[in-house]
Amino acid sequence: MDKSKEMIENIGHNISINERKNIILTGIKKLNSFDDTEFFIDSVMGSILIKGNNLELVNLDTYTGKLSIKGKIVSLIYMDDNNKIKGDSIISRLFK
Repeated sequence: MDKSKEMIENIGHNISINERKNIILTGIKKLNSFDDTEFFIDSVMGSILIKGNNLELVNLDTYTGKLSIKGKIVSLIYMDDNNKIKGDSIISRLFK
């Protein structure tokens, strides 16, 4: 395991949402895809899907695993291997 992945694992995972306008996440392994309506993220606690309006990537620090997003946050969903989101598949969302 390289040092950056090990550091992310040791930091842990936290989420801070301020007035549904700003969200800061720690423990982020990978930003899979994003647009102005959703972000699909891999964290140390599993995959996360964040939906909203006018979403913008503010900061992504891959060394510390910190991600900041601004815009109107509508939902935040943790997904396991067994869970699926109704509607479009994850693969079709990745290739939009």
